[in-house]
Amino acid sequence: MSLQERAAEAIRTALADSGLEWEAQGEAMFHVVLPGERKLKTPARLDIGDHSLGVHAFVCRRPDENHEVVYRWLLERNMRMYAVAFGLDAAGDIYLDARLPLQSVTPAEIDRLLGAVLAYSDESFNTILELGFASSIRKEWEWRISRGEPTGNLAAFIEPLGLDRSD
Repeated sequence: MSLQERAAEAIRTALADSGLEWEAQGEAMFHVVLPGERKLKTPARLDIGDHSLGVHAFVCRRPDENHEVVYRWLLERNMRMYAVAFGLDAAGDIYLDARLPLQSVTPAEIDRLLGAVLAYSDESFNTILELGFASSIRKEWEWRISRGEPTGNLAAFIEPLGLDRSD
């Protein structure tokens, strides 16, 4: 059995045991949805290459504002993370990315890697929004308040962004 076949078998085993929503695309690509609390869903892709496994997870679209502050925060956060790192695509969208040698791919390591992706995506999401989308969140808050719409899903931003509860 080749390294790629062993890696695919390990990934299938890990995903089958995880209870996560996932699907295989051919023999070398797997799509999985990681459910979170702050970021409700983190879509991730696992790609088996000739020598390594790549993991790519979408975290957030390109920030509307404060790009330098957001990107600096992500780079500083990278220094404290296991196996994955934040990165940007050509559009400035934020991803978590990892590379793992194929000989290191086991069901346990896939579980750890996906756990790290989920934790870092979920833990970082509100901070990314606070830093990079504050103006949009404030506008959304004001719009909802003015129309009597629910604001529950914006509650996490009341204190950090100084949203006025009395409007």
